[in-house]
Amino acid sequence: MEKEPAKTKQIKVKIYINRKPRHGPWGGGNKLVTELSEALLAKKHEVTYSLEHEDIDVILCFDPRPNQRGEWYQTFLQYREKFGAKIIQRVGDLGTHSKPELTNLVRQTISLSDFIIFPSEWAKEWIGYKKDNCVVIHNAALDIFHEYKKPSLELGRPIRLVTHHWSNNKKKGFDIYKKIDELVGKHPDKYQFTYIGRIPSNFSFRFANYIEPIESEKISKILSENNIYVTASREEAGANHVLEAMAAGLPILYHEDGGSIVDYCDKYGLGFDTYDTFLLKLETMCRYYKKYKGEVLGYENTINTAAKKYIEFIDGK
Repeated sequence: MEKEPAKTKQIKVKIYINRKPRHGPWGGGNKLVTELSEALLAKKHEVTYSLEHEDIDVILCFDPRPNQRGEWYQTFLQYREKFGAKIIQRVGDLGTHSKPELTNLVRQTISLSDFIIFPSEWAKEWIGYKKDNCVVIHNAALDIFHEYKKPSLELGRPIRLVTHHWSNNKKKGFDIYKKIDELVGKHPDKYQFTYIGRIPSNFSFRFANYIEPIESEKISKILSENNIYVTASREEAGANHVLEAMAAGLPILYHEDGGSIVDYCDKYGLGFDTYDTFLLKLETMCRYYKKYKGEVLGYENTINTAAKKYIEFIDGK
């Protein structure tokens, strides 16, 4: 009688994550931390948010800057030297939005990390990383953003444009959003524009619907009630806002200097480089709306998929 093949025993890994999950309207990095922590625990791995342990196998760095406990990349190097843990660095913010000191820190720390996870091809290319101890894993939206998408291919009037950002940095595209606000004022029967999130202190909308930061479920409902998503953000390393929009079933009009946005959206929308070309691409998308809407309804990637890829990468190291 043949023996049954021995079952592969899962190796339990103790993983330190240097950012704790936070509840509320936070950015994509926090959502990934939350989902990944839960997925790791479901796989019977152990997760900690403190380096006050001597048996940590993997240090997962989501941000090389100090956290609330004062632990930062220098602390990780000291821990690795003493206890032998591996450092896996997930590249998030590259400092492209007016933070050159962060850019320099990321360049220094990825050269010292054992392995690196980039959120987009653009992020890897922009930072100029050439070694092969890395992987590109695209960000993805929470499942909730898929739940309210509407299958209708009809555009309707007024044409409902929407965007959302948690940062009020000028590179998020407020120069374009201001002009879209003026467009709505000139053609209120043709266009409607909704902005969700934070805005600069010296900025205001006259005709757009402005909604302050809210929870993901409320955002997903609002997004699904619109027709076209607009982002004029530049140089994004891993832009979650467009992923949430695509998950909600919206075709994207995106800035061609958007960085990761181009990687994420080139199959699901149209790029523009100025306000004038935005108007042309908006006209094209409206004319062929059924085509673009139909394509984005096929987008099914979720944050669970991204978390599984992270775990596969961690388990393989």
